[in-house]
Amino acid sequence: MASCPCGLPEAYGACCGPFHRGEQHAPTAERLMRSRYSAFDVGDRDYLLATWHPDTRPRRLRLDPGQEWLRLEVVGHTGGSLLANEGTVEFRAYYRHRGQDDVLHENSRFVREAGRWYYVAAL
Repeated sequence: MASCPCGLPEAYGACCGPFHRGEQHAPTAERLMRSRYSAFDVGDRDYLLATWHPDTRPRRLRLDPGQEWLRLEVVGHTGGSLLANEGTVEFRAYYRHRGQDDVLHENSRFVREAGRWYYVAAL
């Protein structure tokens, strides 16, 4: 059983899969960020758009089939807990694009509205 693309030890079907299938909502900002990373990995554009805050969500999202996501490293976070309404998550997402390895280092802002976490923007 392979671990989830988000880096947690559970299998995708039990880890980020329930979020992607709409069976559950991510309980914290970090879990939302991890589930969004997994959505990039599995090509789930609809989930990415649904979890992007309406104020900053793009009209369209094109995923590059030439981009392979390799691993996620969570560097740290502020807020974003079960009882918070906002938070940040700093991470490094390692990827390969057309044979070239690279890393996306970002500190992302998240807000919770009506009980659901949303990605707002990179800080």
